[in-house]
Amino acid sequence: MICLAFRSSCQLGKEEYIMDENLIKNLEEQARKVRCRILEMLAQAGSGHTGGSLSGVDYLTALYWHELRHDPKNPAWPDRDRFILSKGHAAPLLYAVLAERGYFPVEELGRLRKLGSMLQGHPDMKKTPGVEISTGSLGQGLAVANGMALAGRLNKQDYRVYVMLGDGEVQEGMVWEAAMAAAHYKLDRVTAFLDHNGLQIDGPVAEVMNPEPLADKWQAFGWHVIGIDGHDFRQILSALAEAKTIKGKPTIIIGKTVKGKGVSFMENQVGWHGVTPARDDLERALAELNDGRGA
Repeated sequence: MICLAFRSSCQLGKEEYIMDENLIKNLEEQARKVRCRILEMLAQAGSGHTGGSLSGVDYLTALYWHELRHDPKNPAWPDRDRFILSKGHAAPLLYAVLAERGYFPVEELGRLRKLGSMLQGHPDMKKTPGVEISTGSLGQGLAVANGMALAGRLNKQDYRVYVMLGDGEVQEGMVWEAAMAAAHYKLDRVTAFLDHNGLQIDGPVAEVMNPEPLADKWQAFGWHVIGIDGHDFRQILSALAEAKTIKGKPTIIIGKTVKGKGVSFMENQVGWHGVTPARDDLERALAELNDGRGA
């Protein structure tokens, strides 16, 4: 059930989830800042992935500014919640969020993809504070999330594990092996978010290798499925709250998103998958975001 009104509430089992309009406005502002950071660092680097970094901003903003139990001053805190960016090519998104939350100075963002930088083209757990696992080879993140959740169960820890998948990524067979395992072991502390923007490097996902019907498939694999608008913070927060009430099975939030979200000339354009903005592109994009026309 989705909360839509000012300080409206949703009944989630025995819990009542309250929406605060100030919270929503704060998250929207943080998401705008993150999008600006992504564009700036990619323009300076001259290489990287723009479209899919922008499409996942709102989910990570909701996680790191509201939902996630974490401590930027102590990234290795044993009881922290874990987040895994399985679609590792969207590293600029994770880096912008981590910098804005204080894991490392925002000035480091200007060294993206530079030799010796802590910010490699794909996340590196040995170099970057806050990165839980090195990713880049698609399809691996959910299996890692399962392992972390099982370790928490064995150690009697109550942390949760969140993972972001791309819709092109779920063409990988390993994702479905991990999906089956998560349901088999009843990993109800695993929540996956599917960044369903409909485009991958070779074109529309449905034309390259159609994974639909996604909701039916995940449900058939034993998952609790929630479908939302992946850019609506009210729906994102409600879905995260609902996931915490589900017992005995993992949850996937299928978020319908827009590739290049927030910048009009990048939105739904497959050409921006792995292309970075030139100086004039950057100026136009930042003008949109700073004028409030971006998300």
